[in-house]
Amino acid sequence: MMGVTIKRTAITRGALAGVSGLLAGFASLAAAELVAAAVRPEAGPITAVGGAAIDLTPAPVKDWAIRSFGTNDKLVLQLGIVSVLVLLALALGMLALRHRRVGAAGVLVFGAVGSVAALSRPDSESWTDALPSVCGAVIGTAVLYLLIGALSTDRAAAGESPSDSRWDRRGFLLAASAAAVASAGVGALGRSLTGRHGMDAVASRGAVRLPPPASTAAAIPSGARLHLRGMKPFTTPNKDFYRVDTALVVPKVDAMDWRLRLHGKGVRRPLSLTFQDLLDRELIERDITLTCVSNEVGGPYVGNARWIGVRLADLLREAGVKPPSKGGPADQLVARSVDGMTLGSPVDDIMDGRDALLAVGMNGEPLPLDHGFPVRMVVPGLYGFVSACKWIEDIELTTFDDYDPYWVKRGWARRAPIKTQSRIDTPKPFARPKSGTVMVAGVAWAQRRGIDRVEVRIDDGPWRQADLAAQHTIDTWRQWSLPWKATAGSHTLTVRAMDRDGEIQTQRRAKTVPDGASGWHSVVVIVE
Repeated sequence: MMGVTIKRTAITRGALAGVSGLLAGFASLAAAELVAAAVRPEAGPITAVGGAAIDLTPAPVKDWAIRSFGTNDKLVLQLGIVSVLVLLALALGMLALRHRRVGAAGVLVFGAVGSVAALSRPDSESWTDALPSVCGAVIGTAVLYLLIGALSTDRAAAGESPSDSRWDRRGFLLAASAAAVASAGVGALGRSLTGRHGMDAVASRGAVRLPPPASTAAAIPSGARLHLRGMKPFTTPNKDFYRVDTALVVPKVDAMDWRLRLHGKGVRRPLSLTFQDLLDRELIERDITLTCVSNEVGGPYVGNARWIGVRLADLLREAGVKPPSKGGPADQLVARSVDGMTLGSPVDDIMDGRDALLAVGMNGEPLPLDHGFPVRMVVPGLYGFVSACKWIEDIELTTFDDYDPYWVKRGWARRAPIKTQSRIDTPKPFARPKSGTVMVAGVAWAQRRGIDRVEVRIDDGPWRQADLAAQHTIDTWRQWSLPWKATAGSHTLTVRAMDRDGEIQTQRRAKTVPDGASGWHSVVVIVE
């Protein structure tokens, strides 16, 4: 009976040691969050480690994550990090029961990992970025050491019989409760302070009043919009516009504090601009379709919006920049975000007459926070990873030989013009329409070239020309439709497009890496 009691006691102590590890981890993260609120929210250990994990992840794995989880990929990563921390905290707690100092030291090791990750981030500017992880680790170590101390009080050491051997239950419960309450309070304070920082950015966005553009967008032709069930709207609402970036936490930038620096090779007059400086310039309004290079054939990462901003080419000319085609020394424009992201665009493309913008507005309102407020780049005809820098704060003129931006270092192409693509929006894959006339419809895009024709094939039959909606501009997608007399059975619908240059969308399947996916989009439907 005494053996059973001792065994139960050992199991209980082991479980509570695991709880001690969890409480120590909770205390560590809470303290780190509070310190990060004072230093820089992006220096928090989960954000820093998550960002480092994104940087170290191979491009094919990132591509898989985007395909599998879409815009929830960052949430999945954060949950994964938290899950790993929970398991490690449990393990360290049980290790500390046998080796108290070793277990406590393990917490310090993870603090060191967080510090290294924070200092390695491209947006890190000071050694203070290491403080959240260091302070959190010290607090976590102390909590674990104290809680395990309460579990380790053993009266057998005082000469009592094994049956009387016990640990200080009351002391442990009091210590554990105090640690939990204190950690919750510290964490709440940290979140409150971080929230106040974000509220300043939200308030500054709310105060923005976009001036009327000097050059308004052309009216969208009435025939450009197809109002068919299952079709995406011609203009993508802000809430539905895709978001693909590496920012684990959306940067919250106060427009009043924002500055843009323009400098580098061939810049005779460096510029430093405030947000108000941009608003005071001539603004233009344009409808432009953006496409992410991670968009698979038939994928959702393409959207069309009405943007308001300043012509980037005008700023470059004001700074004395000449494109390389006219003797300029710089052939690459490197845009830097507040979170350290770098994107490289061909200078010739920016200055060839297209409406490359420093955008301040999207669909009639200031840029949403998660789409780059206060300022982002929008360049028609280029995939986003070489053009669409969000939360931009720095523009440097350089060369492709001298500098590789973030994605180029990871195996993506230096230059990435958008490929001619088309997509079937309706019917959906594995839909079960009734026999009779079924409307097949979707979108096609070839920014800077425009769409000239779309064709649809039913099974292995001949290609049939679809009806094209009116073209708005060559920088926007084009909707199309085809009435199909559907017969019962399983059928494969395939679409392809031709651009204004006469190039037919290639059948050759290619992955998104290094310069965008290619191939024909097909859906299988079962007609009843």
